Amino acid sequence: MALSDYVHTFGQAIKNQYGERIHKLAIDADFTCPNRDGTKGTGGCTFCNNSSFSPNGRQPKPLEQQIEAGRQVIRKRTRANKYMAYFQAYTNTYADVNELKTLYDRALAEEDVIGLSIGTRPDCLPEPVVELLHSYQRQGYEIWLELGLQSSSNETLQRVNRGHSYEDYCDAVNLARQYKIKVCTHLIAGLPGETGKDTVASLLDVLGEGVDGLKIHPLHVVKGTALANEWRNNEYEPLGFNDYIQTVANMVEMTPYNIIFHRLTGTASENILLAPQWCSKKWYVLNSIERELIKRGSYQGSALENKVYGCSQ
Repeated sequence: MALSDYVHTFGQAIKNQYGERIHKLAIDADFTCPNRDGTKGTGGCTFCNNSSFSPNGRQPKPLEQQIEAGRQVIRKRTRANKYMAYFQAYTNTYADVNELKTLYDRALAEEDVIGLSIGTRPDCLPEPVVELLHSYQRQGYEIWLELGLQSSSNETLQRVNRGHSYEDYCDAVNLARQYKIKVCTHLIAGLPGETGKDTVASLLDVLGEGVDGLKIHPLHVVKGTALANEWRNNEYEPLGFNDYIQTVANMVEMTPYNIIFHRLTGTASENILLAPQWCSKKWYVLNSIERELIKRGSYQGSALENKVYGCSQ
């Protein structure tokens, strides 16, 4: 048995769709963020340190070199021969649409790249960008829009200095839905002032708005962040391991099976991770989630009674 026997995972879903393994290649296209460049703020989110995206510092190599480096690593690990270009670091729709088109086109020019996964903020999604993504989708490319919401609580969003609201997220989802773009929403468990119940409440809000995919991960305390100072001053206590496992298992049970989990945990590089240390043990966390579901005799959607959320394309 494997986790994919209990959870509708991205890896298995994309393999079923294409008949082979498809992996995301993380790309840093050297974008910034309106919460850092002064448009909305200068400090960024209290938990954000770009080194978590680029451990060797913010001097990204040319896009094609990043793709080649990523494919070499993945080929050795899984022998996959096709990929999605994952524009991950910072806000990857925060530029003129013509500049974005040039970057996206370069990624799709690689013969083994079959689509794009675009990470961005809900308040940085103008309609011309969505139209551009839709044009790629019409050409047959696999397109995912990854929206970093983190919490549906405006109080929490303000506390961590996100610089956008839950209403901004709802507007972004509605726009994506108009163009039939698949949306993967990011949620963080363990945000300051939140419990597992609050994270589940965010999930239910997201499901109610309609979503195609989810990414869940615990809040990391990493060096060089305001959150790190709060942690050092005992103003923030990271989520416990067992609490995280229970919260994620609850979320899996409440999520309809038609929705794809792109991630159930996440980590940061050991050289910048301060807490919680269990975050660095990715496979231990995933295996523990699987064991908890087995223990409960449950699986994705098992808590639902003929109730379907989402916006199937």
